[in-house]
Amino acid sequence: MTSLIHADEAGFFGNHGGRFLPPQLEAPIAEVAAAYAEARQDPGFQADYEALLADYVGRPSPLFLAAGLTRHLGGAKIYLKREDLNHTGAHKINHCLGEGLLAKRMGKKKLIAETGAGQHGVALATAAALLGLECEIHMGAVDVAKQHPNVVRMEMLGAKVVSVTSGGQTLKEAVDSAFSVFATDYADTFFAIGSAVGPDPYPSMVRDFQSIVGREARRQVLEKEGRLPDALVAAVGGGSNALGLFTAFLEDEPVKMFGVEPAGRNLGVSGQHAATITLGTPGTLHGMRTLLLQDEDGNPAEVHSIASGLDYPGVGPQHAFLRDTGRVEYVTASDDETIAAFQLLCRTEGIIPALESSHALAHAVRLAPTMSPEKVLIVNLSGRGDKDVDTASRWFGYGHAKLQVIDPSAGPSGVAVLDENEEK
Repeated sequence: MTSLIHADEAGFFGNHGGRFLPPQLEAPIAEVAAAYAEARQDPGFQADYEALLADYVGRPSPLFLAAGLTRHLGGAKIYLKREDLNHTGAHKINHCLGEGLLAKRMGKKKLIAETGAGQHGVALATAAALLGLECEIHMGAVDVAKQHPNVVRMEMLGAKVVSVTSGGQTLKEAVDSAFSVFATDYADTFFAIGSAVGPDPYPSMVRDFQSIVGREARRQVLEKEGRLPDALVAAVGGGSNALGLFTAFLEDEPVKMFGVEPAGRNLGVSGQHAATITLGTPGTLHGMRTLLLQDEDGNPAEVHSIASGLDYPGVGPQHAFLRDTGRVEYVTASDDETIAAFQLLCRTEGIIPALESSHALAHAVRLAPTMSPEKVLIVNLSGRGDKDVDTASRWFGYGHAKLQVIDPSAGPSGVAVLDENEEK
């Protein structure tokens, strides 16, 4: 039986994955694969990593019963896996520390990476500062403007931030730019991919480092409820936070899983969404075979999401495989639904979530009322929303004209949309 968790010897999950590289990258990526295969079997490496998770990141992160949100919506109990409480404010620090430790083990002196929302960049710059490594972060110019606070944080931590002005100037172009630099300067450099994407071993390696999220959540929900949850919900861009939560439960068939993609402004118009699993077709991007949003010539399509960390035209190959098997159900949330869920959590729980995580919340808003009160739903709150307050304030008109309060019970989607404004 094909494993739901592990890639085969060639790095494939079913028909997705593998290693599709230009000749100049074959040797450096093979070096990473060999080093990780050795490190993951080394108890000393694992002990160093787990010590940093506990003493530096602050793990375990809490599994919090969102009682106010649960009362407001009715239906299932909603628990939040509080990755927003990690050092640096998101799940990204989990794999950045792992990649940083691996780079040190390999004798590398510099980390290079892409970032969209900036959380991966901040986490990697943090890991680099801690471990005494140089750091270079490539970021699309659109995201640099949207996520300026994170750009400042990266620079404060000593990282060099490269603003990428080609193409759509978002995450895909940032990955292209970082790969091009790495291809010419890999002797002392480690490419630290920011999600469960890219050539083997990165999808498996990043998932492994993130799987701490689900292992903790499984233990915590058993302690709190005496049983496994009925459903899990997580946002999906590249897919690291979702796999972090899902992996510990993949073989528990009764536990339903929902990955939430960005429907953006309009799911029916190319360039207005980033719903790769929902509307994508097979193709090759950034060293992997996976599902892509692409034009008739096979070029990656322009994408959009209100959440910078989700505006990517591909998806991790394990997610494409889990879609094929039916183990995970992939759904979408629009910008409108996402920003409404963002505000709802602020008002019911006093938690400002990342807009990426708010996609998962938007589906929880739809799903929880359809479940009975004894059911348990876990949402991966993958990051905090400090970085998104400027976007949200423009959308809602905070500091300007006040808009109506959201009524999540209204509207066909289960979330009422606020008045139109230019930010949409």
